[in-house]
Amino acid sequence: MATTKPGERKLQILQTLATMLEHPKGEKITTAALAAKLDVSEAALYRHFASKAQMFEGLIEFIETSVFGLINQISEQQENGLAQVQAIAAMLLSFAERNPGMTRVLIGDALVNEDERLQSRMNQFIERVELSIRQALRIAATQGQARENEIATRACMITSLVVGKWHRYAKSGFKYNPSENAQAQIAMLLA
Repeated sequence: MATTKPGERKLQILQTLATMLEHPKGEKITTAALAAKLDVSEAALYRHFASKAQMFEGLIEFIETSVFGLINQISEQQENGLAQVQAIAAMLLSFAERNPGMTRVLIGDALVNEDERLQSRMNQFIERVELSIRQALRIAATQGQARENEIATRACMITSLVVGKWHRYAKSGFKYNPSENAQAQIAMLLA
């Protein structure tokens, strides 16, 4: 039997959980179902995570690290504020397309019946995303491309569009790609 390096099993558990979340009409994800999918005992899961909530926290940490790392890259590489907003929104939609199971975490669907602090953390994540969009719009305003008095409203509208597209994607069983027509829709919100 091959031995796994420290951290590999933990990552494998999180990847399997994310894969299981890609089946929105499937059964409720229990630690027993997750353990069976991994062909390990539930006790083996609990050697790596104290609870199922901790497993979801691991997925949320992956989402936060990935998304905010990409937002920082966009901010560093793109000086134009409106281009930053377009790139951030496109990245958020593309992240959901590439990670359907994570999309269910993003919209809170996978967190129903879990510890309420997980949903609070996702709410804070959305607020931070909106702040990032707001910051890019502030840059656009200093460049004469946006009105200062519309920054908060436009940031909220763009964030709502992204979250709405995530919802539609997840609720359609991942049939409606979130990036479809998104560039034109975001451009309309920035006009």
